[in-house]
Amino acid sequence: MENEILGVEVSGKFSEIAKISAIRKKLVSEQQSMGSSKGLVMDGRDIGTVVFPNADLKIFMTASEEVRVERRYNELKASGKEVSKEEVAENISKRDAQDSSREDSPLKMASDARVLDNSDIGQEEQLKLALSWAQEII
Repeated sequence: MENEILGVEVSGKFSEIAKISAIRKKLVSEQQSMGSSKGLVMDGRDIGTVVFPNADLKIFMTASEEVRVERRYNELKASGKEVSKEEVAENISKRDAQDSSREDSPLKMASDARVLDNSDIGQEEQLKLALSWAQEII
């Protein structure tokens, strides 16, 4: 099941479904319920602006489009998916455009978010940086 969810066809549908306000409202309510006692780490395109606008720490993680395409391509290939880099690039570009331009809860960086550009740093460095930001707050 996870393989199907990670595929280009399914990920291409995320943005279309995310446009439906009734679904967004229900999911936001569920997410807020999960985070009501704090201590939650959550990932999503509207987490810091809509779901948890008062979060203690917001990290806007980004990377260059080229790096994102390469990572996603490698991830799909490793899971046995036959896909071209062009298909992956088109999928990422289309999803970014749809998510950034939707009326309800568009993808945008929260004004008080810290930017973590991981184009040129590995997972361990990302973790160290995020933990240092969390420790500043604690």
